[in-house]
Amino acid sequence: MTRMRAVDAAVAILEQEGATQAFGLPGAAINPFYDAMRRHGGIRHVLARHVEAASHMADGYSRAVAGNIGVCVGTSGPAGTDMVTGLYAAWADSVPILCLTGQAPVAKLDKEDFQAVDIAAIAAPVTKMAMTVLEGAQLPGVLQKAFGLMRSGRPGPVLVDLPLDVQLTEIEFDRDTYAPLPVVNPTATRAQVSKALDMLAAAERPLIVAGGGVVGAGAHDLLATLAETLDVPVVPTLMGWGAIPDDHPLAAGMVGIQTSQRYGNATFLESDFVLGVGNRWANRHTGGLETYRRGRTFVHVDVEPTQLGRVFAPDYGIVSDAGAFLALAVEAARERRDAGRLRDRGAWVASVAERKGRLLRKTHYPDVPIKPQRVYQEMNRAFGRDTVYVTTIGLSQIAGAQFLHTYAPRHWINAGQAGPLGWTGPAALGVVTARPTAQVVALSGDYDFQFMLEELAVGAQHQLPYVHVVVNNAYLGLIRQSQRTFGMDYHVSLAFENINSDTGGYGVDHVKVAEALGCKALRVTDPEDLAGSFATARALAAEHRVPVVVEVILERVTNIAMGAELDGVNEFEDLALSAEDSPTALALLD
Repeated sequence: MTRMRAVDAAVAILEQEGATQAFGLPGAAINPFYDAMRRHGGIRHVLARHVEAASHMADGYSRAVAGNIGVCVGTSGPAGTDMVTGLYAAWADSVPILCLTGQAPVAKLDKEDFQAVDIAAIAAPVTKMAMTVLEGAQLPGVLQKAFGLMRSGRPGPVLVDLPLDVQLTEIEFDRDTYAPLPVVNPTATRAQVSKALDMLAAAERPLIVAGGGVVGAGAHDLLATLAETLDVPVVPTLMGWGAIPDDHPLAAGMVGIQTSQRYGNATFLESDFVLGVGNRWANRHTGGLETYRRGRTFVHVDVEPTQLGRVFAPDYGIVSDAGAFLALAVEAARERRDAGRLRDRGAWVASVAERKGRLLRKTHYPDVPIKPQRVYQEMNRAFGRDTVYVTTIGLSQIAGAQFLHTYAPRHWINAGQAGPLGWTGPAALGVVTARPTAQVVALSGDYDFQFMLEELAVGAQHQLPYVHVVVNNAYLGLIRQSQRTFGMDYHVSLAFENINSDTGGYGVDHVKVAEALGCKALRVTDPEDLAGSFATARALAAEHRVPVVVEVILERVTNIAMGAELDGVNEFEDLALSAEDSPTALALLD
């Protein structure tokens, strides 16, 4: 056995567990851990400007690559409380991140010491485990349990709080014999899979709903194989987007009251059976449950037992890891196919394809100010199939999910349930850290972007290049407010003439701030300049190895398709009648 400080053992365990990327800020109560990282040299570190941002960086890092566990590090007191938002975002979307916080010495914990707060109690509701380690010898076992919890069942974050004296305690630890705990997940039985397939076989118009659990389990290939074997269309949820390529013949489009396509909703309303795998029936997907459930039979498969029946009671529920269920389902489906026991679904699949070709939305608007539909059309063209999109909240996320296209798992990185403002930029930096050769494109509204401006300096300092598209619909609102206030009646084009001397949304000139922080930035006011600006942004990011901001000035108000029910959200929108009206959407059908 080797005698060492508890923090040295902690760093060795992180290396053994493969958690070799940290994001954070040093401080007095966590400095021993930073010292251990410096001495061992096996953990890379990105210095954030704010500890909440560090937690979002770790979140993006974990989401970007299967098996990743990002680590966020902060000192005692407010550093931990700042990271609670990041823990909540990760917990809500089943993302494993490890949060390490410093803490006052054990003897001071109940004495209202400086920056001593019960962070374990505060973080407990949004973590799989939150624990203050009171004995140095406990730390290896606590970390071993933490990694086991993060990887087993429904993944999620863990917080480990480290008092200053515990970090410095000398303990016995044998690095060479340390081993991670086995990952144990529930698995469907063959009888359960057979019952689910029997129920599907009895349906006329079945659908598979693929949730984030499919992506998390790395089961996208199994999903496609099952759909192709059964000839059943697939609806990805917002968290499952990319589990099947948007241009796959069986991809039916997304369903919901916000992040959806009209053809997806129309197909869902025609269905009579839904097999949900690794999903949680989120309210933005279902809308009103009476409409969503009417006339349909539901089978729900999820790794977490308490998810079954949480939103509504399925007709049949199965507790299973998504990958394990799909592997058994593929095996059983192939046996049925080989025995000639599968129904012909040709007419149903053809009707899905017909709606996908007919209910396309118009995107090719030439209007100035720019309509958002045109922005996403040009993004699809400029950034291509391999782009990794990162976004979180607001009309930008909603419209992006309605108009962008995703073709592979972990190419849509999205804080779906929590949706914290300011998540997008730090998360994008985490994604770039995990996938340095990928084309990463972040998408924010102007208000979301305000919360992350200081983190652009992190991207410049650490040479983390990506393109950040900011769709700003407040800019012209401020100009027009000035016109009303001062009794002026200028044409919008006159405002454009001086747009570079005015401030952007909410009084901030995003272009100037981005450039002052060491990044590159462009502003676009004419839709015909979008393609060239996106190409320039890609070139600047590659050349200078920094984030590049593309701020697009939008019209003040746009009708984005939303509603309370699946059957009443898209009635007003313009349909595409030709390839000129919606070129990238129609390309899905080629």
